[in-house]
Amino acid sequence: MKGLQGKTVLVTGGGGAIGSAICRRFAEEGARLLVADRAAEAAQRVAKECKGEALVFDIANYGAAKSALAAHQIDVLINNAGWDRFQNFVDTKPDEWEQLIDINLRGPLNMHHLVLPQMLAKGRGRIVNISSDAARVGSSGESVYSACKGGILSFTKTLAREVARKNITVNVVCPGPTDTPILRSFLGEGEAGQKVYDALVRAIPMKRVGQPDDIPGLVAFLASDEAGFITGQVISVSGGLTMAG
Repeated sequence: MKGLQGKTVLVTGGGGAIGSAICRRFAEEGARLLVADRAAEAAQRVAKECKGEALVFDIANYGAAKSALAAHQIDVLINNAGWDRFQNFVDTKPDEWEQLIDINLRGPLNMHHLVLPQMLAKGRGRIVNISSDAARVGSSGESVYSACKGGILSFTKTLAREVARKNITVNVVCPGPTDTPILRSFLGEGEAGQKVYDALVRAIPMKRVGQPDDIPGLVAFLASDEAGFITGQVISVSGGLTMAG
């Protein structure tokens, strides 16, 4: 991809399944990786693999995030950190919403607020937000998560309009069902879990769930010079499960 060599790329949730795959792709492009995760061991492992730097902090804590980023000039921000708990909405409790909102909405807002001033000052930047197809079409058992991820879609489009004249692009990638620990926890163990998995595969036109390595190519493209005239867009990576216009 053009324009990624030597760029400083911050990936939140960089120690997770999709996050680590994104980090590896940017490392292949010659970028300098900042691997952010609140799990120190995971961040350090991926940073070592990618010859980058581990940043250990909670994105929902504005002060901690500000301190962690103070010494860094960031060219590309990938808001990838996410988490979900599968429950029907009527079975949830208000205090359980807070962690979902912190990780999936408040955290990305913090990261934008901290990184954008640098990009505005330089007159250039790339932001890619990892949302979910749950935000586009809904997903049973993911009501609060879907609400947060839907907020990211609206926020991205608004922000893209605000900063377009400063040569800053802001786009969204929406993975469909992807083989991650979150999906595994939803499916459950044993025969019952396998039945849900098989039904999911049957519903996907390409007849498989996504893999973490299906995501990074599009993310890298949107962060590159080749996507310099693309902003405010939402693109699904779902094997055709969702085909939103």
